[in-house]
Amino acid sequence: MSDSFHAMWRSLRPLGRSAASGGYRRYAWDGGDDHLPRGLGIEAEARRLDVETDRNGNQWAWLGDPTAGDAVVTGSHLDSVPDGGAFDGPLGVVSAFAALDELRARGASFRRPLAVVNFGDEEGARFGLACVGSRLTSGQLTKEKAYELRDADGITLPQAMEAAGHDPETIGEDRERLDRIGAFVELHVEQGRALDLSGDAVGVASAIWPHGRWRYDFHGEANHAGTTRLVDRRDPMLTYAETVLAARREAELAGAVATFGKISVEPNGVNAIPSLVRGWLDARAADQDALDAVIAGIETAARDKAAAHGVDLAVVRESFTPVVEFRHALRDELVRLLGGKAPVLGTGAGHDAGILSASVPTAMLFVRNPTGVSHSPAEFAAEDDCVAGVLALADVLEGLACH
Repeated sequence: MSDSFHAMWRSLRPLGRSAASGGYRRYAWDGGDDHLPRGLGIEAEARRLDVETDRNGNQWAWLGDPTAGDAVVTGSHLDSVPDGGAFDGPLGVVSAFAALDELRARGASFRRPLAVVNFGDEEGARFGLACVGSRLTSGQLTKEKAYELRDADGITLPQAMEAAGHDPETIGEDRERLDRIGAFVELHVEQGRALDLSGDAVGVASAIWPHGRWRYDFHGEANHAGTTRLVDRRDPMLTYAETVLAARREAELAGAVATFGKISVEPNGVNAIPSLVRGWLDARAADQDALDAVIAGIETAARDKAAAHGVDLAVVRESFTPVVEFRHALRDELVRLLGGKAPVLGTGAGHDAGILSASVPTAMLFVRNPTGVSHSPAEFAAEDDCVAGVLALADVLEGLACH
């Protein structure tokens, strides 16, 4: 099993990696990620699995009859954030195949169908909306809304899918596919240090914090940077900067997190006062009340500063996911299958398992990340911990699909 894991990991590591940053730029349906689906297909066919791509661009590799129902599904995603790390997403896909190898080495006999899935556009790096593949499948993203999504070059999601060989006319809720699934278990590198602090290699998820993305459009007045008096300026950059500081203050007060991590500026000249600053806010908290307080506090501060500087402000909520409590029965079963000792922990990161939880029973395993760094080239998990994750996933799949 460890040999198969390491072989797959070595073959995957170079794909989509930036020589400049050392991070990964694996974006959905951009033509550069073709090698990733092909690689998954090769691994699946080597294990005599039936491979299919569904109407929403997600890949499935099946052991057993897909239409039999009550299937146990595992997997994650292969795309990345800009200059992301190696483990976020791909670890769950590679570990799924390695866990199947381990079960076959044990001589396991399957009583339920098993599938490995690669969900499309989980990170939302290209179109600005996370978990597109699972949102479409579950009906949380409608075809009409999906057709409105555009990347930075103005290419729409249906145009991108069609260029990648998919039929965008077919996208939408896939209830027939969801009805096949009896349980979905996603393995993921932990995006925090809870396991490192507890000394455990593997943990079980309890819940995903409520989280969302908001776009702040600050409209000012373009003017000359060298000749316009400070008192005569309507500078949206100043208001934006003060809003960034307000986000930090509000998050600290609520024990939450809030981040402006993306910005666009017009006309984007060194010697020009901007006419428009557009910033994207990511905010997350342990409960809905805390998140609501953070968002309200940030917007109030932004509007107060905008009024003081003669700047117009528009705020648009681009996505939102409420708190996800994973099914307690399935969560507790995972803990039991892992000997009753696996720690149970929450997370502020969103996942496909969280999206699917409204439709099918879902659960998650986390693998220790000693630094807690994620969405960065410095993201890391030790080989021994990765192998421990594969063995834990194999134990879980055996308990759910074989016994």
